[in-house]
Amino acid sequence: MRICTFTPAAGFLVVLFVFANAAAAADRPNIVLIMCDDMGYSDIGCFGSEIDTPHIDRLAAEGLRFTQFYNNAKCTTTRASLITGLYPRRKGGLLQENMVTIPQVLAQSGYDSVLSGKWHLGSRAPNRPGDRGFDNYYGLLDGCCNFFNPARPDPDFKGGRVRWFGEDDRRITEFPEDFYTTDAFTDYACKAIDRAAADDRPLFLHVCYTAPHYPLHAPADLVEKYRGRYRQGWEQLRAERYRRQLELGLVDPSWELPPPDDRVPIWDNVENQDYHDHLMAVYAAMIDRMDQGIGRILARLDEQGIADNTVVIFLSDNGGCAEKPGGIDPQRVPGVEEYYTACGPGWAYAQNTPFRRFKAWVHEGGISTPLIVRWPSVIEAGTTTDAVGHIIDLLPTCAEIAGAKYPDAHGGEEVIPCEGLSMVPLFEGDSREGHESLFWEWAGNRAVRTGHWKLCWDKTVKQWELYNVVQDRTEMHNLAADHPGRVAEMSAQWREWAGRTGIRVR
Repeated sequence: MRICTFTPAAGFLVVLFVFANAAAAADRPNIVLIMCDDMGYSDIGCFGSEIDTPHIDRLAAEGLRFTQFYNNAKCTTTRASLITGLYPRRKGGLLQENMVTIPQVLAQSGYDSVLSGKWHLGSRAPNRPGDRGFDNYYGLLDGCCNFFNPARPDPDFKGGRVRWFGEDDRRITEFPEDFYTTDAFTDYACKAIDRAAADDRPLFLHVCYTAPHYPLHAPADLVEKYRGRYRQGWEQLRAERYRRQLELGLVDPSWELPPPDDRVPIWDNVENQDYHDHLMAVYAAMIDRMDQGIGRILARLDEQGIADNTVVIFLSDNGGCAEKPGGIDPQRVPGVEEYYTACGPGWAYAQNTPFRRFKAWVHEGGISTPLIVRWPSVIEAGTTTDAVGHIIDLLPTCAEIAGAKYPDAHGGEEVIPCEGLSMVPLFEGDSREGHESLFWEWAGNRAVRTGHWKLCWDKTVKQWELYNVVQDRTEMHNLAADHPGRVAEMSAQWREWAGRTGIRVR
């Protein structure tokens, strides 16, 4: 039998190895990437809202705000692009074997990756979070669920659809009486921070709140805090948020504030105004509760002594939602477990101030995200940038922060080259060479942005519109007739991209 002896020299080498590992861990910042669901551009205080969001506002005060950051207009496509650094592929599924994810890329740098919240990219192998690199996950694999009881059937589906909610591939079907998804996602995130601090491993923590996506569910006492605040109506709310955005320097005063969408009724003509006030009060309470959860996450980073070495990123997956599942029905009480309710187009019009359209459209109201990044050792506090970024930029950004390399192959498969660009130079106060062009498509809505120009196809109008989004980001002046050559060039560019990513063009 071979006997291993422990000498003083060997002990010194072990100590040296431990300290070297600790130093290496310190060079790999933790990354906490927080994404909320269906929240409008103006729904947080530091982007013009009246809703109480002191903890998100703190991130802005201590970090960097992006005023021109883009999503993909829809939950699934945005999440696919975020996690892969690629535009969505429509043939073969949003996640494919020739794609890698943020946790798979960061694994080469020793990161522990945890997902808490909504996934919405598959509930079966090989597309569950654990199949795609997350060491642990907890939450919702579907698109939405009952906030108080995720096992409760969805009343708006025939036969009642039960959503997939679980932990590490184990489905959960029973929940305590005081359960609330937003709080549960925060609890799990805080436990992940504790484990990472104890293990002295760098952490990638992806917190995906379902708030404020419908159904509108929130604790009754918090809803009461906002009751009556929205009796003024959506036109007045939009005007007030626009005024605050001007004061904050987030919008150019030369941009015209668009009138209401065709589906938005004049508030003075609306019946059941108290009911609509109640809907928006629940929505506000959902954001308030999420902000409280973010405050708990920030506090846990402080308590564990790792806040200074942690990058915190906050954003929304798309613009405010105008959908009306089940209709706007005063018989459905907003906020309570028994009913699914939604805000509808009137409040979505205010949520997306100062832009046009909503989630699922690719006008600015559907694709503009309030992005905030705090990195105490790198980012200058209280700064704002109008540099253009896109959701595909998050993977290469996380990779550069972690010192990880995007691979040429993974699991024996050659992978699609990353289409995003790192934003780390912008975090450091420098400029970067941005995207030559950016592209969008969802359900027949199309857009391409090249420099100052944006070409947009609204499926209800069915013709190309051209805007100079530096001079006119609210898209009030269609210049297509003045620049037919540019329209032809950019539309051809969009079609080439559509063919490359598998979009069927009709």
